[in-house]
Amino acid sequence: MKTVLAWLKARMGAIILFSGLILIFSAVVWLSGAAGILARYTALLCTALALSVALADLRRFALRHRHLSDALKSICVSDEQLPPPGDLIGEDYTRLIRVLGEEKNRAAGAMDLRRRETEDYFTLWAHQIKTPIAAMRLILQTRPENSAGELSQELFRVEQYVEMVLNYLRLDSDSTDFVFRTCDLDGIIRQCVRKYAKQFIRRKISLEYEGTALQVLTDEKWLSFVIEQLLSNALKYTNTGSIRIFTRGETLVIEDTGIGIAPEDLPRVFEKGYTGYNGRTDKKATGIGLYLCKRILQKLGHEISISSVVGQGTSVSIDLSREVLRVE
Repeated sequence: MKTVLAWLKARMGAIILFSGLILIFSAVVWLSGAAGILARYTALLCTALALSVALADLRRFALRHRHLSDALKSICVSDEQLPPPGDLIGEDYTRLIRVLGEEKNRAAGAMDLRRRETEDYFTLWAHQIKTPIAAMRLILQTRPENSAGELSQELFRVEQYVEMVLNYLRLDSDSTDFVFRTCDLDGIIRQCVRKYAKQFIRRKISLEYEGTALQVLTDEKWLSFVIEQLLSNALKYTNTGSIRIFTRGETLVIEDTGIGIAPEDLPRVFEKGYTGYNGRTDKKATGIGLYLCKRILQKLGHEISISSVVGQGTSVSIDLSREVLRVE
């Protein structure tokens, strides 16, 4: 009954038109002087023809409704499951559904890729964070009296891993809180250096830094994260020597005297999960840090580049000059 009522509603205009034509035709026959039985017979034939057409149309309508209802119950709907279009409008709807289906499949594929990437990263992150936790437990068990400095070091590593995973999640979030304003670059750098001061002292690495006197249009929090990550990498791969922070025009440069990066690894250092030779040697590398730096700086409208010589050191440059701020 629901299907019949829906059909009547959809075909109401045609039904009224057919009924009107039958009445007009019967009236013309009757007014022309023909016998009353002829007018009635003519009206009956027209009505029978109209009912036959209507019943056939109702059957097609019910079949299309059933096909569409069955397709709606499927998780994946393709245009092959749809009933054949009966007219040009039907073809338009079929094309529209095909385009929407392709877009749905693309979105589902992107979501699945994003989910797998997130799962892979959290799996790696879980293994990485176990290391400082296990180190703190061992320190407490073997040297509980003089463990404050070592525990502080391992706790710092835990904080780094937690901050990295939070920024990884925030970066693609709809609520990513970018706040662009003119910032004092020296203030940002000093804040980052203070955070890593104990690491410089513990590793006996000297820092060469003079004020830049630069004002940059950026997001202070996200740029700070990038600089901290670059300092962390410089400290991680510098055994002796120094780390130098300076500017070349409006380009910030962080330069170390560490082990350097192999030439074959340089083109891929910003790829997610790529650790290269150094990362394979240092089992603590995740291959996420430089990837995040690249993504963040792209969103801030800055550019990053790396040059390196094996055994001599690495130089990372961030171009902070922008006539027009570009935000993705």
